[in-house]
Amino acid sequence: MNKLLFIWVIMISFQGFSQKTISKITWKKVDDGLHLGAYTSPKKSEIGDNIVTVLKIDPSKYNFNLLSAKKKGEKIKTAKQWVVENKQIAVINAGMYQADFKTNLGFMKDYSFTNNGRLNKDNTIIAFNRKVDSIPEIQIIDRTCQDWEVLKEQYSSFSQSIRMIDCKQKNKWGQQSKKWSMVVIGIDKEGNALFIFTRSPYSVHDFINILLTPELNIYNIMYLEGGPEASFYLNHNGTEVAKVGSYETGFYENNGNNRFWPIPNVIGISKK
Repeated sequence: MNKLLFIWVIMISFQGFSQKTISKITWKKVDDGLHLGAYTSPKKSEIGDNIVTVLKIDPSKYNFNLLSAKKKGEKIKTAKQWVVENKQIAVINAGMYQADFKTNLGFMKDYSFTNNGRLNKDNTIIAFNRKVDSIPEIQIIDRTCQDWEVLKEQYSSFSQSIRMIDCKQKNKWGQQSKKWSMVVIGIDKEGNALFIFTRSPYSVHDFINILLTPELNIYNIMYLEGGPEASFYLNHNGTEVAKVGSYETGFYENNGNNRFWPIPNVIGISKK
């Protein structure tokens, strides 16, 4: 069987990590301004290892790149293919997509390329590739407490999705019985970007509470994708991590997915 299918089973054996219970976040320096962390969720899922994986990225040292199959009429790719073919260090999903398997559910734009020009009702938009130095290099814009009409003119790259916590670090997702694997993007109070992944399924409400640990120092978080499409891949300086989602209530109710699913839009990073 293809080795990639089981890479997630054997992967996280890099220095300083184990799959045992972690009471605090364990960080490994991958490069200057790039740290890989993991901790065990205090709330246990019935499925999987309960490990939350976090890649902390200093935006002063890394570019954020919005890559889309729709831009060049290419085929959708797995997270690993996006990394290899576009010389990225790491990628995650850029958001959920429509039935055409190319168009983001919400607004998505990268410089002159528009994937979806329509704003939907969702309140958060990740923005990067700033045009002026007086604003953060990357931020999650919350339309309920920030001026979108001003900020949309100050960045070149955007992807819209669902708000998870507000500007006061309050959980904004109601509790529900549904649960799934997840990949999300966050910004901490020091301005670092956080790529965050859990294979173990949780309700989104519970996962938000899991992420509100003081050690992560989160300012806000935006939902990106869930279930087997949720993807995180990193390969840099001898550290390779492949994380694929699986369980999703009402769609893929098992922990058996062992491969990356092709996805149309990703956020990647490269060194400045």
